Formats: sequence, C-alpha cells, structure tokens
Amino acid sequence: MAFETLDKITVEDISAVGIPVDEAGRLHGELSEILRDHGHSPPEAWRVISKRLLRPDLPFSLHQMLYYGCYRGIGSDTPPAWFPDPEDAILTNVGRLLERQGKEFLGSKYKDPISSFSDFQEFSVSNPEVYWKTVLDEMGVSFSVPPSCILRVHELDGSHESYPGGQWLPGAFLNSAQNCLSLNDKRGLHDVMVIWRDEGYDDLPVHRMTLKELRAEVCLVANALETMDLAKGSAVAIDMPMTVIAVVIYLAIVLAGYVVVSIADSFAPREISTRLNISNAKAIFTQDFIARGDKSIPLYSRVIEAHAPPVIVVPGKGSTIAVELRDRDVSWHSFLGRVKNSIYSDYTAVDQPIETFTNILFSSGTTGEPKAIPWTHASPLKAASDAWCHMDIRKGDVVAWPTNLGWMMGPWLVYATLLNGASMALYNGSPLGYGFAKFVQDAKVTMLGVVPSIVRAWKSTNCTAGLSWSTIRCFSSTGEASSVDEYLWLMGRANYKPVIEYCGGTEIGGGFVSGSLLQPQSLAAFSTPAMGCTLLILGPDGNPLPQFMPGIGELALDPAMFGSSTTLLNANHYDIYFRGMPVWNGKVLRRHGDEFERTIGGYYRAHGRADDTMNLGGIKVSSIEIERICIAVDNAILETAAIGVPPLGGGPEKLVIAVVFKDLIDSERNSDRLRSIFNSALQKKLNPLFKVSSVVIMSSLPRTASNKVMRRVLRQQFAQFHRSVKL
Repeated sequence: MAFETLDKITVEDISAVGIPVDEAGRLHGELSEILRDHGHSPPEAWRVISKRLLRPDLPFSLHQMLYYGCYRGIGSDTPPAWFPDPEDAILTNVGRLLERQGKEFLGSKYKDPISSFSDFQEFSVSNPEVYWKTVLDEMGVSFSVPPSCILRVHELDGSHESYPGGQWLPGAFLNSAQNCLSLNDKRGLHDVMVIWRDEGYDDLPVHRMTLKELRAEVCLVANALETMDLAKGSAVAIDMPMTVIAVVIYLAIVLAGYVVVSIADSFAPREISTRLNISNAKAIFTQDFIARGDKSIPLYSRVIEAHAPPVIVVPGKGSTIAVELRDRDVSWHSFLGRVKNSIYSDYTAVDQPIETFTNILFSSGTTGEPKAIPWTHASPLKAASDAWCHMDIRKGDVVAWPTNLGWMMGPWLVYATLLNGASMALYNGSPLGYGFAKFVQDAKVTMLGVVPSIVRAWKSTNCTAGLSWSTIRCFSSTGEASSVDEYLWLMGRANYKPVIEYCGGTEIGGGFVSGSLLQPQSLAAFSTPAMGCTLLILGPDGNPLPQFMPGIGELALDPAMFGSSTTLLNANHYDIYFRGMPVWNGKVLRRHGDEFERTIGGYYRAHGRADDTMNLGGIKVSSIEIERICIAVDNAILETAAIGVPPLGGGPEKLVIAVVFKDLIDSERNSDRLRSIFNSALQKKLNPLFKVSSVVIMSSLPRTASNKVMRRVLRQQFAQFHRSVKL
C-alpha cells in the first residue's frame, strides 16, 4: 500500500481510517504543529509523533499512515522506529556503568552512553579480561573458586580443537542455580522471584513466590532427588510446560549436581525417545496432562510410549494424578513425601568446575538426528549478561517470555531474570489470546519477549484491546524473522517502546547480534553485534568482507564468544562448527549457517538459513527430518525437498514441499490433498506445530554434479514466483 508524505495527509484521510471527524481534525492539527517544528527531520518528526500523537486505541491503519508517510522518500530500508532518550539512557545498566567508568574504558573517546555505545561494544571484544570481569561483578556472580583468568587463548596449532576461541574462566568453580538463589544486593529473601497465573483464572490475582519460598521449594526437590541414588552428573529430563513447578525442578537438578535434559512438551513419542537415548537420561519429570481450557492434552502417555526411564508425574490440574502409573513411576506428591516431613529444609549446592554440564539441549542439524548441545555453568552467565546489557533487565523488572524449557529460551529466561534480580512471569496456558495479554497487564510486565507468530496472532484478533501495557519498558524478539508491520503494531500497544531483536543459538547460550536501549532501533533489524561478539559476512570467495562494509552472505563468527559450546554429545564439534572455515586475524572462524546482511545504514538483517536447515515457528529443523516423513506417506513419491521460503514483507519462513513422483501420470495428483496428508504426518510424528504452506509438484529436483539436491536453488525459485504458490 502506498502512503502519502505527512504534509499531504488531510483530515479526510485520517477520518477515512475510522476516526470521527472531530477527532480527525484535532489529530491533523497536532500533526501540522509537529511538522512545523520538526518536519525538516523525519526521524525527529516520527519520535514526536509516536510519543505525542499515537495511542494504542487508535486504528492501526493510522499508525501505518504516519510511520510510512514520515519516512517516504528518504531512501532507507531501515528507518528507525524508536530513539533512546538521553535521560533514560544513563539509568540503564550499561548507562550507569559507562557514566562511572566510561573514561576508564574508552579514554578521551568517551562522550555519553548513547554516543559511545558502539565504542563500548568494540571494547568488549578487544578487552575481554576487563569487560567480562566487570559485567560478572555487576551481576553479582559468586565463585566458590575464582578463575585463574578470564580468557586463556591458545595458539592456532590444532592441539586445542575443543577451544578454538580460547578457554573461558579456567579453574573456576561455581553452581549456576545457587547463584540464582543466593542473597546479594540484587536479591532479598522477601523479593518476588516468580509471578504466575493459570489459564482460566484470568480475573483472579496473580500468584507470587518470594526468594525465600523459591529457595525452600528448590531445596525440597533437591533433597528428594538424592533419594533416587543417582550418580552425580546423571542426566534427568524435564518434559513439561514452563510452570513454576518446572522451574523449581530445573533449578533443583542443577543445584544438586545433575544435568537437565530439555524436552519440549510438544514433541511426539519418537522425538522424546531420541532425546532420552542420546542423553542417557536416568529419570524424567512430566505431567499427566496439559490443561488448555476445557481440553486435556496427554503428556505422560507420550513419555511412556517413548520407553522412558522412571518418571515423576506432576498433576497438570488440581492435586491428583489423573492416570494410572507404571510400577516404577511415582507421583509428584509421593516423590516429595520422601523428604517433606523430614529434617531436610536446606540443601548445600554442589559446586562444580565451570566446564561441567548443567543442561543438554537439542538443535536440529542436517543429519536427521538432533544435535545434543551441552550447556556448562558458563552458558547461564552468557544468557544473563545478554539480558543485563541488551534488554536492560535489573532488580524490580518483571520479565515474561512465552517459551518452554525444551528450547533454549526457557533456561535463558530462568537465568536472565534470577541472576539479574528480576521477577519471572509465567502464564500456564496459551499465549495467543486475551488471557495472556491480561496477565501481562496484571503482572505489570516490564520486558515482554515474543516470537513473531505470537505477535501475528495478537494482531489478527486484537486481543490486547482495552488492556494497559504501560509498564512495559521494552520488548524483545527471537526465534524467527519478524515483519515490519507486525512489530510496528506491537510497539504501538505500549506507547512505542522499542523491540530489541535478538538472534543467537542454543550452541551459543544466547545471542550474537541484538538491539540495545542505547541505540535507535529499526523494525525487523538488529542494531549491534552482541557484547563480546564479532560478526563477519563471507563474500562469494568464502572469505570475510571488510568488517563494516554493507553486504550479504553467509554469517561467520569470531570464535572467542563467552559461553558458547565446545562439545557435542553426538557429533564432532570441531567438524560441525569450524572445519573448512577461513582464518581471520589468526583465528579460525566459527560457522553459524544463517545468511545475513549488513545494510547501508549499519543495521543487520537475517535472511534465513544458508544451509539445509530451516526455521519454522522459532524451531530449527533440518530438511532431511521433514523429507524423511513426507516421502513415507505415499509409495508413489520418488523424492521430496523441504524448503523454507520467506514471505514478501518479511516474517517467518513458510514450509514448501517439492514433490517428484515415480510415474509421470501421478504428477496430476491434487497438491492440496498432499498438503493435508503431509501436515497430518508431520504433526503426528515430528511436531504438532509444523504446518506445510504449499506443495509444488515437479518433474525433477535441481542437483549438483555430485547429485546433491540444491535446496538453495529451489528456495530462490520459490521466492521469485511465490505469488503463484499458495503460501
């Protein structure tokens, strides 16, 4: 849709979007006044318009008219939608630090937190010893044995393949869960650490749990875990929605020196079994059912079908287990009863070396089997430091992010909030409707994390109407590509607070590129490499482009990233992430696999996977995993190719399946019927959240000289003519 420049917008134009004539006249008068004072500068005009003129209750079409009209003709594809305020900037975590020590860090280059933020990011890369010691001190991280140094760098001689970027915090001992529960200047016993509400109780007050109460619950579960006689370091799985009980269990497993195995509650039995087998889990926590409105979704039965080890079963609703248990399984009530009436009211945390595993998470690769990625005790520190710097999470904040412990953002949320002294806000129900939106209001959320598909659902139903999100200081978004219009709408719900785009990976423990409250933020774009990270874009010859030059290509990372993985349980870590990568500044670069662009304006945009892995609704999955299921649904199919295609205007990838039949006569089959069959099979055998958008029947698939399917070619072809494909 084309929009007029602001000076050409009339009262009639404003009235035409559904605003009464009198109100349209008043708004037009305010707009004229803003243009008179600030019309020479589109960014300044938009800053004033978004703060003074636009409100959440005004039609979104007016928001679009003014945003696009403001920036029409300026020649930028990343016009800023939010600007930092100097007075607010000095109150952020980074702002306070820079006001105290900016000249010490940057010398005469330091001016103020906003002007000097990019210099500070470069300082975090070039001076890791100073930066990371400072940030860990700022967060109040406690070591039982301090590290001998921050970073031990190895020579590039092939003898240290486990640590191509160096070894972080060598010699340190700590316990990440204990750091979440200990007292310091960020946390007092009576501070609220968790806020939650169950779906269906949306008109009742939210529940709150203080640090004292959380510590007692975690210690109780940790003591009950000891009764299972598992060897320290044993893997214990969690397959539950992200409830307050799930968080307590998570912290207790880590506190007691065991390793969490993260399994998403949406997985089918086969996927659960794969993860249990790879991790060699000795026990698993789950629920009998997941309660969603009037529906009960079975969970325990899926775990049993996966041939699980001993199961501790939590009731999904009420206090009674609604299923019959196997002989070796135990109810939550009985599990806690082993120690509840005993003398156990505390627990001494198991201190461990920094490189000890705390959590095994899974990320799909291109082999058909998910990569098992261990988090160490350093990974939580990376997650929390990202939150401290980029989302400005601090004591007094309330942080909500609809997610699950099966994905990295679940553990991220635990550590990002608790290590920074903030409260974690959990809604036990669907995040797609009014119930969750009202919970954001009632819990007084200050940082709301999202994935674009959730925002799309909110926008389509307008479920936030009549609610106040005035306490929100910022949003953050990760998991999949976002779209400009949907995030313009989202910002407008909270009187134009910024969206901090955040991209990383399970194997990184957080993000490598992000936004910041100290920089102008553009919609659906990243404004800065994450603290301590260097991004490089590989040119056509496979070598890095000049670091700050605009361009597009496969993303590579400087290997010296705090908290990033150094091993995989079921694959060769060096082969996956480093082998064959170019050397830059004496270091072999780390492979990531996304295609990235650095814009002329200095922002970054993500363009999906450069390899054969795609991102569906925030879940990374390999083409091979999908193709393995689709090809099995019909004996007449010769081969399939699963492609993630980005839609026009941005947003998450759409799944398109290319199909080749064995016999030419079968190519006349109905593609819509195939799409329905594929959807049924994928949702049953892989993930109920996956959805095929379109099926394209082809005579053959493009291949390389070595007979490999060129999915990238298909992706380009489908993107070019996807207007004719039902996406």
